[in-house]
Amino acid sequence: MSQETPFIFDATDATFQQLVIENSFHKPVLVDFWAEWCAPCKALMPLLAKIAEGYQGELLLAKINCDVEQQVVAQFGIRSLPTVVLFKDGQPVDGFAGAQPESAIRAMLEPHVQMPAPPAAAPLEQAKALFAESRFSEAEALLQVLLGEDNSNAEALILYARCLAERGELGEAQVVLDAVKTDEHKAALAGAKAQLTFLRQAASLPEAAELKSRLAQNPQDDEASYQLCIQQLARQQYEAALDGLLKLFQRNRAYENGLPQKALLQVFELLGNEHPLVGVYRRRLSSAMF
Repeated sequence: MSQETPFIFDATDATFQQLVIENSFHKPVLVDFWAEWCAPCKALMPLLAKIAEGYQGELLLAKINCDVEQQVVAQFGIRSLPTVVLFKDGQPVDGFAGAQPESAIRAMLEPHVQMPAPPAAAPLEQAKALFAESRFSEAEALLQVLLGEDNSNAEALILYARCLAERGELGEAQVVLDAVKTDEHKAALAGAKAQLTFLRQAASLPEAAELKSRLAQNPQDDEASYQLCIQQLARQQYEAALDGLLKLFQRNRAYENGLPQKALLQVFELLGNEHPLVGVYRRRLSSAMF
């Protein structure tokens, strides 16, 4: 009725001992007793196959055609179809008769079958996730191992440079970025360079508290507004920085030869087009320009 796979197969009177009983000492075996004339059997079988495949080898599914394999049917006293029996360690341990919803089948299997562990993410994907959670030292450690195996991996180099930059190693981060020779990750490289620029600028500026104090006294202080945005960018306070830069652009777009707009575009590069803030502030900048 359905194509066999490594986890799903037909069993017969002759092969039942090997395919079901002996296999069940290694992995649980779900046995589906069915027949061609049984409409509920035909509805149930694809669901059982889907469940078995989902266990990725931790559960086997054996199909018994009851019109043909009379010996096994008699041995287990199968009286109605479909009947499904779970075998473990050579013995039937659970089962059901009649069509069942997926949730009920999974609930029956849960005490007996261990779900496979999810596949481990690739090291670079793990590092990206750690970086996104601001766990920079852990991301850096993963990237060092990865780059020890392949020091030409541009994506890993760029992320490694960003980790270095986050802990203040700006010179070393620049050296790493200079080692990226491919154009394949141009946007990510531009973003990393923008991050370095903001961090370098922030290092020579007054502290954020001082700038906020100046703005409290004079909200039109363009210099303090711009410098506070840079400090916010250095601390990854992107929404506050974008908001401040846009307001400064609206108030004085010519400030320091168009610095507010240039900074906004650099932040867009830093965050990347997929970041939700980028779409929002691109539209706001466009509206402010026209």
